[in-house]
Amino acid sequence: MEQVANRAQTIVADALIAAGAFFIAYLLASGQFLETAAPALSRLKLLQLIGMYAGLAAIFSTLFRRELSPWRYVSIPDVLVLARTAFLTAGVFLLGVFVLNRAEGLPRSALAMAVVFQMAGSMGARLMRRALHEHALDSFTPLKTALDRTPNAPSLLLIGSPALADSYLRDAARRHDHAWSPVGIVSADARDVGQQVRGVCVIETLGKLDEALADLRRWNRYPRAILFLDEPGRLKGLTADQLGQLKNDGIRLLRLPSIVELAHHEGMPLLPMREISVEELLARDPIELDRAAVGALIRGRRVLITGAGGSIGAELVRQVARFQAAHISLLDFSETSLFEIDREMAETWPAISRNAVLCDVRNAHRLQQAFKRETPDLVFHAAALKHVSMVERHPCEGVLTNVIGTWNVAEATRASGAGLMVLISTDKAVDPSNVMGATKRLAEAVIQAQQVGPGARFAAVRFGNVLGSAGSVVPIFRSQIERGGPVTVTHEDIERFFMTIPEAAQLVLHATATSAEGEQTPHARLFLLEMGEPVRIMDLARQMIALSGHAPGKDIEIEVTGLRPGEKLTEALLDETERSIPCAPKVMEVVSPSALRITANHLLELEELASAGKVDEVRTRLFDIVAQVRGEKPPVPALRVVSNA
Repeated sequence: MEQVANRAQTIVADALIAAGAFFIAYLLASGQFLETAAPALSRLKLLQLIGMYAGLAAIFSTLFRRELSPWRYVSIPDVLVLARTAFLTAGVFLLGVFVLNRAEGLPRSALAMAVVFQMAGSMGARLMRRALHEHALDSFTPLKTALDRTPNAPSLLLIGSPALADSYLRDAARRHDHAWSPVGIVSADARDVGQQVRGVCVIETLGKLDEALADLRRWNRYPRAILFLDEPGRLKGLTADQLGQLKNDGIRLLRLPSIVELAHHEGMPLLPMREISVEELLARDPIELDRAAVGALIRGRRVLITGAGGSIGAELVRQVARFQAAHISLLDFSETSLFEIDREMAETWPAISRNAVLCDVRNAHRLQQAFKRETPDLVFHAAALKHVSMVERHPCEGVLTNVIGTWNVAEATRASGAGLMVLISTDKAVDPSNVMGATKRLAEAVIQAQQVGPGARFAAVRFGNVLGSAGSVVPIFRSQIERGGPVTVTHEDIERFFMTIPEAAQLVLHATATSAEGEQTPHARLFLLEMGEPVRIMDLARQMIALSGHAPGKDIEIEVTGLRPGEKLTEALLDETERSIPCAPKVMEVVSPSALRITANHLLELEELASAGKVDEVRTRLFDIVAQVRGEKPPVPALRVVSNA
């Protein structure tokens, strides 16, 4: 009833505005304000015409559903509809009175003025309502003193286009957000300089940020913080030295929530700003994905994530929660990591059903029990040993976790009746030169061999290094910089592909949705995430030193330590025997013919050697099987001799 009343009020208001517009137009057109006024219509007849005009306005307002458009959100499309309503009201009114009495006594100019007055009245009322809602008139209030109009909030410099600045300032006004006082806008386009957006001036271009800051200092408006309105990776022209100097000057670098962070807050026009991380400043243009397919995949499903306490696993947990999974199973062997992600879920998503499972993927029996109890619909297998140097020194552990663990998860997935399992792989699986890469390539082969007939689907997703993940180069560099150096780089020309943790998790979910939407295939699907251009680690080290406000080679030294065993200068995303075909934005499917179909018998000897701790034999056998998978060696049937004695 309340909604009906509100809609009725809007229609009545439009009708009253139209009636007033027609009355004023008639008085002006008939000359009633002048001594030489023409004979006026009788009061009764004038009231009838006013009522007829107001009734037509109400009818057209109802037909065009104007009562459904809140006045406080009036926009240009609403203005066009109001203009159409005014013209149609006058046109139909003229036709009606002409049919009734050939419009005797009605000045023709009255209708033209009535249209103008009706448009001005209806639009003006809505604009006034929006201005009040957004507090746009506060600065013009004559009762305010000069002290009241002086902003007491910390000054804030906006960096981005005027359109983004307008959105931010409008949303801030709607939410009565006075935490910051905008003092200027810096745009990437020189044509915007001098324009004003809601009273805030575009003072300079991004390439002249230093000049803009100098001007603000002279005007005693030096900012306490800078807000990046767009993703930092899209802003070209800012150097690491500049950003480091800004941080040294005590300026906070802030940004608005990303698309991923907004997934849980769709109804909120503006979320609190947060500090920009180094990873965001170093990353390339962010990837925006269609969330509809991922939402259809996750919403209402039971999802199990192995390695849930790790960098990628934890981010998958967060994003799966945002897409409203019915139940999330957190499986990890690290007690501390599992405790942390379970606690985070309890605080952030208390309404979502979840269960923390402390379990090792190496233990097939325990894993089968956990899967049977959790009954997942989707399985994301992120549990792995991933550090090249560590796995190189402990190949037995790498085989048991990355290969045997993957086989165990795949078998448990099939036995539990899950619909889809996805393996998180790495670019180091391409032409592997180290044990970690070889174990992940064999894990991919294990997944490819699991797709047999109808039932559970299997897929693998391959991507490169992840900025900010535990043990990755960025946290290591940050720690070394905080200690005063030196920053260690293994080779001057070493390059790697990089993406951020949220971006990696998004793409995994997107590839998973692509796999789920596709037709049933006789083999598991392997997806490749588009990584952009590789980054020189030496350049990354220099940027991070500069971002910290120091001079590379002067304040903090960079030390070249030499390549570690099994480490390559560059990584590739495709093997020489593979090819890729686009299947979704930023996602490609890899056609990877495997010369050897992995069975349990192929892994039996490898598992026995690894369990016995025979390092050399494990390394030899591992690379031998990988060579067969890649077609470098003819496949050898894995036969077991069973004695009849």
